[in-house]
Amino acid sequence: MHIAIINGPNLNLTGIREPETYGKESFDDYIPQLRKEFPEIEISYFQSNVEGEIINRIQEVGFSAEGIIINAGGYSHTSVAIHDALAAVPAPTIEVHLSNIFAREEYRHHSRISSACRGIIAGLGLDGYRLAIINLTEK
Repeated sequence: MHIAIINGPNLNLTGIREPETYGKESFDDYIPQLRKEFPEIEISYFQSNVEGEIINRIQEVGFSAEGIIINAGGYSHTSVAIHDALAAVPAPTIEVHLSNIFAREEYRHHSRISSACRGIIAGLGLDGYRLAIINLTEK
């Protein structure tokens, strides 16, 4: 089984950027923990600050992976193109946000990509990715 994790803008700064909001652990330190907890799953990881690269990655893995976990960062609230890419591929997708987007600025309360996703996990920090893997493997 292959699950693709795709992170968007500024998530390369997790652990450094606003640790009170996004946590103190980097994603680079977290991904080995996920792989250790789920050794039977191939977990690929991609991060980009560029919208088009995220779309290319969705199209690249969306026809072969059994699931996608996406944290599109700020693009979650603006990108019709990422929504359309997710809707175009058969892989089920879980949208993850480290912070509770509904407890933050009003412009973050709406995600343009949610309707192309199976579900949303928000506000549970990096643990949201683990929970998304559990969901994708149990369905």
